[in-house]
Amino acid sequence: MGMTMTQKIMAAHAGLDEVHAGELIRAKVDMVLANDITGSSLVDYYEENGFDHVFDNEKIALVMDHFVPNKDIKSAEQCMACRSFAKRFGITHWYDVGEMGVEHALLPEKGLVAAGELILGADSHTCTYGALGAFSTGIGTTDLTASVASGETWFKVPSAIRFVLKGKKPAHISGKDIILHIIGMIGVDGALYKSMEFTGEGVASLSMEDRFTICNMAIEAGGKNGIFPVDDAAKAYMEGRVDRPYKIYEADPDAEYEATYEIDLESLEQTVAFPHLPENTHTVSEIAAMEPIKIDQVVIGSCTNGRMQDMRQAAEVLKGKHVAPDVRAIIVPATQAIVKQCIKEGLVDIFIDAGCSFNTPSCGPCMGGHMGILGPGERCVSTTNRNFVGRMGHVDSEIYLASPIVAAESALTGCISGTKLD
Repeated sequence: MGMTMTQKIMAAHAGLDEVHAGELIRAKVDMVLANDITGSSLVDYYEENGFDHVFDNEKIALVMDHFVPNKDIKSAEQCMACRSFAKRFGITHWYDVGEMGVEHALLPEKGLVAAGELILGADSHTCTYGALGAFSTGIGTTDLTASVASGETWFKVPSAIRFVLKGKKPAHISGKDIILHIIGMIGVDGALYKSMEFTGEGVASLSMEDRFTICNMAIEAGGKNGIFPVDDAAKAYMEGRVDRPYKIYEADPDAEYEATYEIDLESLEQTVAFPHLPENTHTVSEIAAMEPIKIDQVVIGSCTNGRMQDMRQAAEVLKGKHVAPDVRAIIVPATQAIVKQCIKEGLVDIFIDAGCSFNTPSCGPCMGGHMGILGPGERCVSTTNRNFVGRMGHVDSEIYLASPIVAAESALTGCISGTKLD
């Protein structure tokens, strides 16, 4: 029996000719990532275990993005610990205030992840990098500590589910709609510890931003990772960013999949995940038949939807208009480069003229850290990735997950609404 893309990458990094689902392996890693929260725990574990070296100071990334700029004394202490660690071991890829961005948008932008590589991160949405044909996944900080010291980790080889994307994606449908549709179809545990492999002719109609979004939320279906084939779009994205050779892996024709799902992109509707799970999905047609769902806040940003395409789509909806009187609209570009491009293209003027708050890159609103905490009973349409109870603030608040297009339109109407772009 042949191997999937993920299994081939894992075999190569384990020095094996082949691996099989369920097998335990030990594999070398190409990049290890931590942020200000998990990085500070890494520092603690290093001290507790007496580690005095890192496996490779150029293969470790520390990104201060969750509570940065620091919101309180505790968050300042976390960053201080990470700064000290970075200086002590000469960490090359150190990103702090003024240089940082939301980690899962920043690493691809900086060329720190590439096709065929194996990347670990002490953050569950590390699976984002599968958009470039890499195997990337989130792990706990204890395992991450061992990987930072040794350059290796252990895995149980995952089985796989294949998603065959058919047709061409319409302009008003985004990667967010696709992955929410899939999660609504299979559930939040539908791909538990499985590799979600996306293929089919429909892939060609997806931008890299769409693919990053889809892989980012593989974990919301329980997936170990999400991964796309490396086509011309992926190669073009890496061109000029990745400064080292990379290897492209393809699934064998006889690779084994536990299940195969066909997704007709042309028939998809804009999709929203209602509280309090990403699987609780409804299409905009279904929502239009309901009583209007009034909202208090909109957040457009995060590692899921804070990239340049997301900013442009939101601006296209908001241009020349103004958000509803009772709605707070918060725009959070994912990196400094995206901030600069928003300024260059005049998007910042569009956002501010529309009554939006335009902010520095941060994970803050997504995980209820700062810059958009919800009070009791408040509702938010968010382009982030999770809508669990209390995720963005008070336990009695509600989060509706949507694409930037739907989020921007909802900001204008004051209730959850869909729209089309030309």
